[in-house]
Amino acid sequence: MDRFLEFTFRHWALSSTFVLLLAAFLVNEFRLRRFGVPGIGPLQATALMSHEDALVLDVREDREVAQGRLPHAVHIPLGELGRRIGELEPYRGRKIVVYCRSGHRSQRAAMQLRRHGFESVYNLDGGILAWEQANLPVTRGRKRK
Repeated sequence: MDRFLEFTFRHWALSSTFVLLLAAFLVNEFRLRRFGVPGIGPLQATALMSHEDALVLDVREDREVAQGRLPHAVHIPLGELGRRIGELEPYRGRKIVVYCRSGHRSQRAAMQLRRHGFESVYNLDGGILAWEQANLPVTRGRKRK
């Protein structure tokens, strides 16, 4: 125990960084467990879309959507989701796959949907980047609001 304390005091910056990272990890895990938003890969998402009529929700910004989107995706930017969440009310009983560019914003959006009572919400891990890397189709042109 004395050696541990000696190491901790001698390397206080390293120890402090470790404690902060551990705390951030635990907070994130708590939030994920509380709101229960599972991450799925592109192939799992296609199965939900094809066989379970899942709604696909794109939470990227307009300029990102113009570069391409998942087929049949509904677009509501993350920053507008709070005030436009009522638009998703008709889909409350369906599974919802949320995506963004890399999966970070969509995780926040998926947790927001869970807080509003949407139960079957999934985050597309890796976002549209993972989708494209899996060589799955991307629609270009007009977006669906």
